[in-house]
Amino acid sequence: MAQLIGIDTQQLLAILEDWKRLGKIRRIGAIVNHFNLGFDTGAMVVWQVDPAHIEQVGETLAQFKEVSHVYERKTTQNWPYNVYTMVHGTSFEALQQTIRRMSEACNVSNYRVLITEKELKKVPPTYVTLAESQSIKEQG
Repeated sequence: MAQLIGIDTQQLLAILEDWKRLGKIRRIGAIVNHFNLGFDTGAMVVWQVDPAHIEQVGETLAQFKEVSHVYERKTTQNWPYNVYTMVHGTSFEALQQTIRRMSEACNVSNYRVLITEKELKKVPPTYVTLAESQSIKEQG
């Protein structure tokens, strides 16, 4: 993205951090169509992680190529799961195998697998226009 607008990566990251600090943006993420990549099966896997280990576990889970999202959520009295991962596989068996490897890698055995049955909503991305990218360049 930095190359596209004619600045170096560190400049772009500094601008984005500034925008985040100012409240102009909350986060940036990629939207990937996993079906186009051959991942036909997906599941949200929720993990009950000791709060002292959340960052370490999150970093471990994020290393799996089959994982597209890892984030923390607050627990409730009836829902003790505080780490959420979106996991993709080429088959149900491959998905199960990945989840077992993830559990072993992060040493967390209390989790639930919520299989994706139907994608209900996909929000289209917001793109930065060329004029807006010039503004980014000028701020750098």
